[in-house]
Amino acid sequence: MAYVSQQMKEEKAPAIKAICKKYGVRATIAVKHHSTMVLNIWEGNIDFLTHYNKMVDKSNRQHGFYDAPPANDKHVNVNIYHIDSWFDGQAKKFLNQVVCEMNKGNHDNSDIMTDYFDVGFYIDVNIGKYDKPYILRN
Repeated sequence: MAYVSQQMKEEKAPAIKAICKKYGVRATIAVKHHSTMVLNIWEGNIDFLTHYNKMVDKSNRQHGFYDAPPANDKHVNVNIYHIDSWFDGQAKKFLNQVVCEMNKGNHDNSDIMTDYFDVGFYIDVNIGKYDKPYILRN
């Protein structure tokens, strides 16, 4: 059963904050329902939404079907399994580094073929929120 505690979050926070500082991003870390570690990215120097929309549009045209929804001008919920195909440049580098750091000490022994899911905890990364948009600094 997936579980993440406030103590686990506090142990990971300094390394995650260091990555955010390195890339000029302001973010908060939270625990949701004792099973998910959440990184909410509020503002920064990286234009996540443009990177995402460009790559998703390219993917949708390449595959000929609606592979991923385009981001609106406010936020995007990052699918951590598709960072490499839906982001590029600094956005891709930052997200890969921060997700790697968040996943330290986690495990995934899931087998979807037998409907068996065994993870240490889940990870969510949000860039802005529906009621509070991501702010791009220049």
